[in-house]
Amino acid sequence: MSPNTVSDEFPARIARIERAGYNLIAARYAEAAATRAELASALVGAAALRAGQKVLDIAAGPGTLTLAAAARVGSAGLAIASDLAEAALAECARLGAEAAAPAPACVAANAQRLPFRDGSFDRVLCGLGLMFFPRPEAALGEVRAVLRPGGALAVSVWGEAQEVPLVSCALECMRRVLPPPKLARPSVFRFGDPARLAALIEGAGFVEARVEHFALESTFPDPAAYWQSFLDLAGGAAWSLARLPADSRGRLADEVRVELSPWRQGSGYRMRSRVLIACARRPAPR
Repeated sequence: MSPNTVSDEFPARIARIERAGYNLIAARYAEAAATRAELASALVGAAALRAGQKVLDIAAGPGTLTLAAAARVGSAGLAIASDLAEAALAECARLGAEAAAPAPACVAANAQRLPFRDGSFDRVLCGLGLMFFPRPEAALGEVRAVLRPGGALAVSVWGEAQEVPLVSCALECMRRVLPPPKLARPSVFRFGDPARLAALIEGAGFVEARVEHFALESTFPDPAAYWQSFLDLAGGAAWSLARLPADSRGRLADEVRVELSPWRQGSGYRMRSRVLIACARRPAPR
C-alpha cells in the first residue's frame, strides 16, 4: 500500500456516492429547482455574464444554472454543463432542448479533473457544489486553469449550520435517528464562514475575492413536503436514505415534525436560509 492509497481512495468513494445520489434524484432535482430560481438568478447576476461569452458550470446537476447562463450569453456564446452524474446531465439536455434559449452542451466530468483546454472560458460557475468536493483546492485549481486570464469564478455555498434550517433541520433529524455513517462526507456547511471561503479561493490563485449574502426563502405546506424537498437536493444522502428500512423512515418523519416546529407560520412552514455567493478573478498577466 502506497502512502497515498487511503487519501486517494477516500475522494473516489465520496464521488461514487454523490454520483449515485444525484443520478437517483435527477428528475426530481430538476423539478424542485424552481424553488431556488432566485438563487440561480443571483449567482448568474454576480458573474456579470455578457452575450458571446463562454461559460462552464461545474457540478451542474440538471443544469438550472447552466440554462440561465445560456440565456445570458446567447447564440454567440457557449454554456457547458459539467457533472459526474449522467442522469442529471440527461435532464439538462432534455430541459435545454425545451428551452427558448440556446441549449447548453453537457459533459460528464469530475470537477477535480476537468477535460478542457487551459484558458477556454470567460466564466466558471458552481452553484451549491464546492462544499461537496472532497478536494475543493484541486477543483479550484482546475477552474483557474480553464479560465482565461482575467476570467471570473462565481460560486454559491451554504452558510453556517445555524443559518441554514433548510438543510440543518433534516441533518439533525438524521443524526438523532440513524447510526453514524460508515463514510463521513465533508460538511455541507464547511465554507459557511465568508472569511474562510474567500481565503480558500484566494489560496487557489484567484484575486479580488468578494463574498455576498443571499437569503433563500422556502415555504412548505407540511413536514412531508419539507422532507421531500430535502431529498430532492440531498445528493449522496438521498442514495443512502433510499435504502433505509420502513421503521427508520417512520422515525425520521416523526423527528421532522418536531424539528420543524420553530418555523411554523399559519398553516405551513417558512424558512430563511443563508447562502454565500463568492466571485473572484484569475489574474491577468501584467
